[in-house]
Amino acid sequence: MQFRLIILSLLISLSCFSQKYFLFIGTYTASTSKGIYVYQFDAATGETKWLNNTDSASNPSFLTIAPNGKHVYAVNEVSRQQAGFVASYSFDASSAKLTFVNKQSSGSENPCHISITKDGKWLVAANYTGGTLASFPVNADGSIAPFAQHIIHTGKSVDAIRQDRPHVHSVFFSPDEKYLLTPDLGTDQISVYQFHSKSAQPLRAANPAYFTTEPGSGPRHLCFAPNGKKLYVITEMGGFVSVFDYKNGQANFEQQIATHPSMYTGQPGSADIHITPDGKFLYASNRGKENNIAIFSVAPDGLLSSIGYESTRGEGPRNFNIDPTGNFLLVANQKTDNIEVFKINKHSGLLTHTGTTLHIPNPVCLKFFPKP
Repeated sequence: MQFRLIILSLLISLSCFSQKYFLFIGTYTASTSKGIYVYQFDAATGETKWLNNTDSASNPSFLTIAPNGKHVYAVNEVSRQQAGFVASYSFDASSAKLTFVNKQSSGSENPCHISITKDGKWLVAANYTGGTLASFPVNADGSIAPFAQHIIHTGKSVDAIRQDRPHVHSVFFSPDEKYLLTPDLGTDQISVYQFHSKSAQPLRAANPAYFTTEPGSGPRHLCFAPNGKKLYVITEMGGFVSVFDYKNGQANFEQQIATHPSMYTGQPGSADIHITPDGKFLYASNRGKENNIAIFSVAPDGLLSSIGYESTRGEGPRNFNIDPTGNFLLVANQKTDNIEVFKINKHSGLLTHTGTTLHIPNPVCLKFFPKP
């Protein structure tokens, strides 16, 4: 009996240990932010602990983590005469210290999103103002090589002010990494590229080369269902989520559902979208006058039903994330300098504030990585 109790105690201890994560936070640095912050996050309790931060960085507004956890890559969302940058930082897990390695031109202005392949050999960045995307080989030492491709989008849509030219807002690999999907707010299109990792220039336009959202809607971010069969796209200007059946780079429209109540009459400002690891609930953030998280249940066929809203307890929830265990949702309120931690009810999908608030200047990106 005593032996069994010892084994059980060890298993519980290991389980708790495995639920600790590094939480990397990207920010805008126009005020007092130091750049990238590193916290410990306990996915069993929701507790957080500051570990480290960079001493300086230029608008590392979006991050991605190398699969081995040894490097963190950030966009430098700046508007220069020629281009912004993407930057590499080495990461020491024992000290939680980030050390700048190098940076490369992103190809055009204001890079706002970045993704890395599962083998860590390629980065792709979206340039919002420039309306372009670029692919970068990653060197063996984790540094970034100059971009191998710089792809320029063309076209516009119905809003003469915000859609007078392309605005590539994000870059997402499909679960099998055979395709790259790029929502373009300026053209109301999600461009689709075949991805060939062994080619010197890995991206080629798929056939068809894009699919669309409603005119004037402004697609911004997307996420896949855990089984990869459904695709969910959030539109910033339209304020809704579009549901598509997805297979081999092709998306067929199935549903459109609002991210705000029917009585809402203000300008939508939808931003981010994530689905729980078990695929049962989907969440979307709204900025502007709403400043909330829209909560949806996901039916077995992948379609959505609205089940509620939760205040983000701040303003400008540009980004939020769900921890890998699906226990907690963390939301970054860019305008009010606070990150709020919510407990996810795994039966109802509803959110309960835990009482934990992180005070960080202009937070705009949250990324988790397992803590050894």
